[in-house]
Amino acid sequence: MNLFKKLFKQTAIYGLATVLPRMLSFLLLPFHTDILATADYGQLSVIYAWFAIFNVFLAYGMETAFFRFYNGSGDRTTVVSTSLVSLMISTLAFMVLGLSLKNQIAGVSGYNPDYLGYAIFILTLDALVIVPFAWLRANEKPMRYAIVKILNVAINLGLNVFFLYFLPKLALSHPEGLFSGIYREDFQISYIFIANLIASAVTLLLMLKLYLKTRFVLDRVLWKKMIKYALPVLVAGVAFTVNEVFDRILLETLLPADIADSEVGMYSACYKLALFMTLFATAFRLGIEPFFFSHSKTENPQKAYAQITNYFVILGSIILLGVVVFADILKILFVRDPKYWEAMDIVPMIILASFFLGIYHNLSVWYKVTDRTKFGAYISLIGAILTIIINLVFIPYFGYMASAVATMTAYGCMMVLSFIFGRMYYPIPYNFRKITFYLLISIVLSGLSFYVFDRNLFFGIPLLILFLGLVYKLEIDNLKKIFLKK
Repeated sequence: MNLFKKLFKQTAIYGLATVLPRMLSFLLLPFHTDILATADYGQLSVIYAWFAIFNVFLAYGMETAFFRFYNGSGDRTTVVSTSLVSLMISTLAFMVLGLSLKNQIAGVSGYNPDYLGYAIFILTLDALVIVPFAWLRANEKPMRYAIVKILNVAINLGLNVFFLYFLPKLALSHPEGLFSGIYREDFQISYIFIANLIASAVTLLLMLKLYLKTRFVLDRVLWKKMIKYALPVLVAGVAFTVNEVFDRILLETLLPADIADSEVGMYSACYKLALFMTLFATAFRLGIEPFFFSHSKTENPQKAYAQITNYFVILGSIILLGVVVFADILKILFVRDPKYWEAMDIVPMIILASFFLGIYHNLSVWYKVTDRTKFGAYISLIGAILTIIINLVFIPYFGYMASAVATMTAYGCMMVLSFIFGRMYYPIPYNFRKITFYLLISIVLSGLSFYVFDRNLFFGIPLLILFLGLVYKLEIDNLKKIFLKK
């Protein structure tokens, strides 16, 4: 199988494994927005924003460090053992400290202490499977990776449906039975956390094999090298997470208390319509990240990296325009309550922001394979600073529109900076004219469809067909070479 065909196959499998966990929130979107008020959905969104931030701290860049040293070390067993021991110690320390301070944190933050308890246990379980999942990816076992991820989604989705939909009905129809005994009114957010907790616990059980077959030894010399490599990745991860979720926290903080949660709820619901781009970009990243490291020592890897980025931009441009054209249909399918639709104007900006982030991940190969991860931290910090400044200055005047503009600006700036620095330290022969052409054409057509023609499908669909025809005419020969070559 030729190199690119294998890469696209693995990306498709990883994509399925990534799409479904991310699709969980998307599939639950119409369900949660039907059951929860906008304010309750906003509160849930803010809590999960904190989840994302703590997930990054608990991983502290060890996943990327694992790939780097697993592929570059002659003693892979020691890399696995050192990574597992490091994460076990830090995760258990977090759990003990978090549970000890739970009530104090609840008093300061105003969150229900039960929510904090659920969050601590979920974060602990999720951190303990970081290395096992990375090991599956490093050893090119995408099917097992996908099966475990899909099972996690199935359990979480099934329990959400049971707790929020069937359990109240069963309790009402059997007032003296078991279901009545476990049902509690006004417990919806807790039920959502409990479903997540059970799914995470099952996932850890399925991934225990690596723990059971590993002889736990912490190689201090190796650990120091991994931490040195990982810490800039941690900084970059925190900055990325600030760009991705901190706007919800700032919206809740900066907007008037009587509307804050509702505004966050509407913003978060419409934000998820950009998930199609996020899923594509994440799946692509999962497929190419091991590829970047494993082929960094081959002859002229830069040519392959350039071609990969070309195809990413082409596919991403199609997704950008497609989602924007059909945005009104998607909102009816997934955000069925019209009270959430007020925030629909953010959708093109958030999709474009996710596209910029995906391009950035492709461009970031230069600092990963040259061990200059500190540049990733610098670039991400610049993006985070832009996010925070724009939100702080403009949220009081423009609400969630300021958050959408901040996200798009931050990711766009990061993309440009990575390209500039990459040319200086690890030149890759990107087809800059082609990338810019597809990117600009898709942005212009998306703007016409959404803002000028007001999402009218009679104008939007011809624009999409026109763009698809253009891609077909310009790329069909290259695609045939990849997928028809034996």
